[in-house]
Amino acid sequence: MSSETATPSKPVPESTTPPSVVPTCKVILANTIAKSLLGEVAQGLTELNFKPKLVGFLANKDPAAQVYAEYSAKTCKENGFLFEIRTISKEDVEEAILAANSDSSVHGIIVYYPIFPSTSRQDYYIQQLVSPAKDVEGLSHKYVFNMYQNIRFLDPPTNKHKSILPCTPLAVVKVLEYLQIYNTVIPYGNRLFGKTITVINRSEVVGRPLAALLANDGAHVYSVDLDGVQLFTRGTGIKNHKHEVHPKEGWELERCLALSDVVISGVPGKNYKVDPKLIRDGAVCINFSSEKNFDTAAVKEHASIYVPAIGKVTIAVLLRNLLRLSKDNVAKKA
Repeated sequence: MSSETATPSKPVPESTTPPSVVPTCKVILANTIAKSLLGEVAQGLTELNFKPKLVGFLANKDPAAQVYAEYSAKTCKENGFLFEIRTISKEDVEEAILAANSDSSVHGIIVYYPIFPSTSRQDYYIQQLVSPAKDVEGLSHKYVFNMYQNIRFLDPPTNKHKSILPCTPLAVVKVLEYLQIYNTVIPYGNRLFGKTITVINRSEVVGRPLAALLANDGAHVYSVDLDGVQLFTRGTGIKNHKHEVHPKEGWELERCLALSDVVISGVPGKNYKVDPKLIRDGAVCINFSSEKNFDTAAVKEHASIYVPAIGKVTIAVLLRNLLRLSKDNVAKKA
């Protein structure tokens, strides 16, 4: 009987290929968030027996405004709304808005700014010409007053008709809700309690209103701009009804970012970038500027969630405001 000699097995060489690294940062695109909002809008539209019409007034040659107008038209048509762009001269904008205010076939008005130089207050005057009943941007004094005073409804104590909020700040709020930064266990109006947020940009159009909205919802908000840092807060235990603003003398962005759960940036400059090394590990980062305020690869090394743009959410919010105004105006006539 023959026997076979076992051949000793050769050692398996160790792999030189490094194990794959699971990404720790989730990138969320605006389109994903906008879809859920547009779904709500579509459902609401079925409750009307007409298509709401939005009229946009373009009285400048700003390429960004032109793009916004074109995307507004596309999104309106795709979602069952009527849209008309009216290109006019600066000299005719006042009369054109007044005419649209009294036109029963127009349900919403949007004006693409800027029209006049920033040193002039004429754009503010134009904003106040738009009827609150058709002001989809929420820029009328009545709406702005309610926003800062944390008055959420137009008809207290019935509270059936919500005050209109400006589109871009509200879009950021909707992004934060989608990301579950808002704590739904806490009562409505206080759901950001315990969150610290930095907003880089304090413009009257977006940055300041956004800081006010977030603070009114309970957050501790550091508002950062060229002239320094301001704290927007409802105080210890969010006991105040509305936010207060306190200057933070000697504070800089670096100190704010080290404390922040959420970093929101909207600086218009092409060369501006938030230093990723200053961002707290695990923070949520959101860019609302038309420019890239975050270096994508670098921010992903620190952030847990990154939203690189919110434009499509802003348009969805615009349609949401238009739908709400259309419904409210129908209710008033009933």
